[in-house]
Amino acid sequence: MERPAPQQLILLHPEDNVLICVAPIQAGDILTVSGGTIPAREGVTVGHKIARYPLAAGEKVIKYGAPIGSMTDAAVAGQWVHMHNMKSDYIASHTRSTVTEQRA
Repeated sequence: MERPAPQQLILLHPEDNVLICVAPIQAGDILTVSGGTIPAREGVTVGHKIARYPLAAGEKVIKYGAPIGSMTDAAVAGQWVHMHNMKSDYIASHTRSTVTEQRA
């Protein structure tokens, strides 16, 4: 009897546009994304984000049902979403200088 492939991605919140890698992904692995399957474009390690569906440059990245950043480049479904193609809006708006400027 053939065993099912281990689950590699989870959806943390229904409004998220990224899935979280919970088992190592190798390029070519078949991923279930947005109701279909696609081959993984690259290897991704546990804890990283994968586009649930195509994301446009400038689009908000949603994780845990909340925006965590914005896409700097477009990503196709199944593509790794990380600092090479997104920026953290949270970090940019919560720097030490921002906090000290608000106190003045």
